[in-house]
Amino acid sequence: MSDMLVKLYDLPELEPVVRTLRDQGVLLRRAKPSEKHLIVQWARRTFGAGWASECEVAFANKPVSCFIATGNGEIVGFCCYESTCRNFFGPMGVAESHRGRGVGRALTLSSLQAMAQMGYAYAIIGGVGPADFYAKVAGAVEIEGSSPGIYRDRLSETER
Repeated sequence: MSDMLVKLYDLPELEPVVRTLRDQGVLLRRAKPSEKHLIVQWARRTFGAGWASECEVAFANKPVSCFIATGNGEIVGFCCYESTCRNFFGPMGVAESHRGRGVGRALTLSSLQAMAQMGYAYAIIGGVGPADFYAKVAGAVEIEGSSPGIYRDRLSETER
């Protein structure tokens, strides 16, 4: 899986995407520090320990570098940035029940716009699985020769 590069100075507008979600009863916002345990547990349960670990790192940043989408008081998606490495976007995940409704698009654009506000001109999406999604949503392009990139020599998880 290769890394992708996004031009942060050329992102689509976020507000129409957020408005569409709000009309569907899904709210998007920055996570609050008091919600860390709930969001990390949800990420672990839904996507695994690795993403939960990166989510925890996002709560150490000031401001918290994690956005969440909620529906009926429940988490339906999350997105982090500056947790894998500086200037890295991700991880981002949406509950299966809410995929295809624009939640991932909204979370992605929220995080990328926050990175632009930090002063970055470009962002890196590391080890991309759904490359077509990020190309469509944010104009991301593959970084040639970037696999395995920073993900080489990863520790493997073993059952105990």
